[in-house]
Amino acid sequence: MSSAFSVSSTHGRRAARLAAAASVWGFITAGTIAFAGTAAAEETPQSPGGATATIGELKTYGSAVVHDNGEDAWISAGLFEMSVDDGGTLQTYSVDLHNPTQRDAKYQETPWSGTSLNRNKDAGRIHWILRNSYPQVNDLAALARKAGVPGLTEQDAAAGTQVAIWRYSDGADVDAVDPQAEKLAGYLQRSAQRLPEPEASLTLAPAAVSGHAGERLGPVTVHTTGGSVTVTPPADAAASGVRIVDKDGKPITSAVDGGRFFFDVPADSADGEASLTVQASTTVPVGRALTSDSRSQTQILAGSSESTVSATATADWAAKGAIPALSAQKNCAKGGVDITAANKGDEAFTFELMGVEHAIEAGVSQRISIPLLEDQAYDFTIAGPGGVEKRFKGVLDCETQGSANDISAQTLKEPSPASVGGVSGGGTDLAETGGSGVTPVIAGVAIALVLIGGAAVVLVSRRQSPPQV
Repeated sequence: MSSAFSVSSTHGRRAARLAAAASVWGFITAGTIAFAGTAAAEETPQSPGGATATIGELKTYGSAVVHDNGEDAWISAGLFEMSVDDGGTLQTYSVDLHNPTQRDAKYQETPWSGTSLNRNKDAGRIHWILRNSYPQVNDLAALARKAGVPGLTEQDAAAGTQVAIWRYSDGADVDAVDPQAEKLAGYLQRSAQRLPEPEASLTLAPAAVSGHAGERLGPVTVHTTGGSVTVTPPADAAASGVRIVDKDGKPITSAVDGGRFFFDVPADSADGEASLTVQASTTVPVGRALTSDSRSQTQILAGSSESTVSATATADWAAKGAIPALSAQKNCAKGGVDITAANKGDEAFTFELMGVEHAIEAGVSQRISIPLLEDQAYDFTIAGPGGVEKRFKGVLDCETQGSANDISAQTLKEPSPASVGGVSGGGTDLAETGGSGVTPVIAGVAIALVLIGGAAVVLVSRRQSPPQV
């Protein structure tokens, strides 16, 4: 296993659904940030950590037919392959039948609470299917005997597994075309039992800490399915003076699951902030979801090589006043984004949220939910004391919706991921959803809303802060 800590410091579903959401709420776009004068704020990670990967093509697949409202749509069904940032490969199935995959989309390991699986009572059955079918069970003869499906091929196994998953993830009326694949799908659907959500490959909790200069800020706890992680001193440690230490103030060189660390900030440090990224090499647990802010089709992990995973934590400090630690995470149960503000200063942190004033008293942590509509883009900034700004952006993608009418007919040759621009290269796209022209519509609606002052969520500190240079 290999891993590393690095610290850098700074101082001082579719177009119709998107348009419907915009007509009620408006897009929360980067353009609206200009109204608050905070467009230069650096984006703050919202993911709790884990694998980050780029989706590739379908590698092992068969064909399936989706039935809906008297219409049939032929599609490819099988395993995608993803390339993990900094090394590693993932194999995934789709849990989002009616959305397209976008070519080369970036994905992030995500808890079920940030996906449609959060509202799905059968999510645990999908986890069981993944553990008890291909590729986790790569002895096809054994799988064939257990399922009563003689002559099972890799293509049949992948297609049958995907079809069984879609029946639970999307409630789809879908059949595998090959009889062997269909028999496997039926066996998996009948046999599936509910399993709990798997643990994340790597997270840091909390994702943000704060306090006074001269203090040890934290603790931040490491949660990992790997064995141990190695701590590498930050490249700019000599210049910033910020160290990563244990509870006794000793610099740490390694950590294990459950281990805790602190940001040790020199007493003479100017008000500022630091970010820390933890990297480790491990296998990502089967059943972990992967999502993309481009709204590319949500995936679920079926297999993992030894892969590089990471998580980020931030620290903010000041000499006095309010010192908020701010983080955000999608919450599909509530249909929005949760903002967590923990104030470790000696004054209240006061701000407005959607016209409502909030005050986080010194020593208090509070979670505030921002309601959003499905498919709604958001991009907002929280301005804190001392000119510190935290920017959060993304798209709320919590539902699987659509029908067979939204899926283009498939040619079943040389499959490639579906793209928003439509079928590409004459190949087969997985669950192409009639996305042709979606991107221009989104852009047009967003620009129009910016021009007319469409609704925006902006969090602005009410506390006086120095002028920005």
